Amino acid sequence: MTTELDENSFKTHISGSLSLVDFWAPWCGPCQMLGPIVEQLSAEMKDVKIGKLNVDDHGDLAGQYQVSGIPTIILFKNGEIVDRKTGVLPKEALRNWIASYK
Repeated sequence: MTTELDENSFKTHISGSLSLVDFWAPWCGPCQMLGPIVEQLSAEMKDVKIGKLNVDDHGDLAGQYQVSGIPTIILFKNGEIVDRKTGVLPKEALRNWIASYK
């Protein structure tokens, strides 16, 4: 299950090992399509911390990471951005992209 992130939990979530943050909003159709894929990967890829950040509720964090379109997925390692994708990706493409940074 993905972790719902906020200002308090975000920094802890992205520190350390490989972590993914899905920047999304409830009104966003593509976000609704990507959400179940992210949930499935969270259950399957136990060695990757996977969280979701609602950009409507946490616009400052979205702005800090230059998220201008959603859904945006950012991969972090040791608190630093290693890569990002915007838009909906098929599950296997997303899994392979994440695995390439392990």
